[in-house]
Amino acid sequence: MIVARILAAKGREVVTTQPHRTLAEAAALLTARKIGAAVVTDGQGRILGMLSERDICIAVGEDGAAALDDAISKHMTTEVLTAFEDETVEQTMAKMTHRRCRHLPVVEDGRLAGIVSIGDVVKFRLEQLEHEHQAMREYIATA
Repeated sequence: MIVARILAAKGREVVTTQPHRTLAEAAALLTARKIGAAVVTDGQGRILGMLSERDICIAVGEDGAAALDDAISKHMTTEVLTAFEDETVEQTMAKMTHRRCRHLPVVEDGRLAGIVSIGDVVKFRLEQLEHEHQAMREYIATA
């Protein structure tokens, strides 16, 4: 299974924010959308970074509540790991595990095409395994 199938099932909407917004605005956005991360983009939609709940917690833990007035650009992750639509779910899981990240923007032809979370990847992998187990049970039952 490839990442494009995950996006086909879940949709391609990506919540983005701008680097000049404050951490307080970002926290409100994440809360309102019930998500764990947003992609930080410039005016042309290019990926500049990622901001996650973890980034906000680290900022507040280090700098106190005053960090909520800081620009997102001060605390975002700038080395953004991405996935491609034709990548396998296994490749994507390996990337996420290696870098210990829970969200990967999906890029196709240099453009943001979607986002996958570790939950999305695990869900689709479990469904794939269940289909394989069901096929094996049916094979055994008919043998």
